[in-house]
Amino acid sequence: MHSIEELREIFTTYLNQESFQQEPKNLYEPNNYFLQIGGKRLRPTLLLLATELFGGKIENALPASLAIEYFHNFTLIHDDVMDNAPVRRGFTTIHEKYNLNTAILSGDVLMIKACEYLSKVEAIYFKTVFDVYTKTAIEVCEGQQYDIDFEKKEKVTHDEYLEMIRLKTSVLLAASMKIGAILGGANNEDADLLYSYAENLGIAFQIQDDILDCYGDETVVGKQPGGDIIQNKKTLLLIEAIKKSERNNDNRLADLLNQQSAEKVKSVLAIFDKYGIKTFALQQRDEYVQQAELSLEKINLDDNKKSVLKSLIDYLVMRDF
Repeated sequence: MHSIEELREIFTTYLNQESFQQEPKNLYEPNNYFLQIGGKRLRPTLLLLATELFGGKIENALPASLAIEYFHNFTLIHDDVMDNAPVRRGFTTIHEKYNLNTAILSGDVLMIKACEYLSKVEAIYFKTVFDVYTKTAIEVCEGQQYDIDFEKKEKVTHDEYLEMIRLKTSVLLAASMKIGAILGGANNEDADLLYSYAENLGIAFQIQDDILDCYGDETVVGKQPGGDIIQNKKTLLLIEAIKKSERNNDNRLADLLNQQSAEKVKSVLAIFDKYGIKTFALQQRDEYVQQAELSLEKINLDDNKKSVLKSLIDYLVMRDF
């Protein structure tokens, strides 16, 4: 078995080998730029991990892993356009560095290239893998639309938010592992259980990310805490805080959401502390971790291989503050 870091290196080498050299350069060069920005390469790495866990050869899964990475980056490029974001991972976004039309076209070609690389998987697996991919691609778009809708929606419930992050973030993580399991020769039951494990893990991951945005140490998480608060982003924490404030006829939070003062983050966090919001969010996170662990226990893998998946929970979710 390879380690996560070794699998990431194997994938990165393959990604670099497959860099775009075609013309017109103004279409393909922006993608090379964006793909080299990096990130954790989490989804393709987990696809390769799942393949190896079930006894498959990772070289046979590399085209599918690249397809997943291409699709993921397509969504990021278009998300940046929709959000009018100037920076991604500390680098200038494509629509800012080049132009809006180039960003749209470059994202489009990545999505099409993802299909091209999926077609390289072994024929006996293609239909099953492609069905997982297309279902997931549609769900990710649904999640993005919900996220856009929430910006203007006055009230968002816990269930609505959790469904949004499941679709926008979690299902692609889960599909990556399911596709890897399929390519590794897993049976349908084990592939579905691995999907359930990763789906719940992905939701826990996003909840933890929301918590870290409020309470994380800047030197650890790599960004200044409170970004979601400044943007009035309807995270699980803010939704619960609004709910408890209204129940207690407490108008302070509603007033703060209409402000952009330097003290806004500190004041909102004080309200979070009053209503036990961090504790609530941690409990929600842990419930999804437990669901992931339940699915993991049912997968037909030996204990050594299950321990790899258990350590993944600590790696992705139980991150330091």
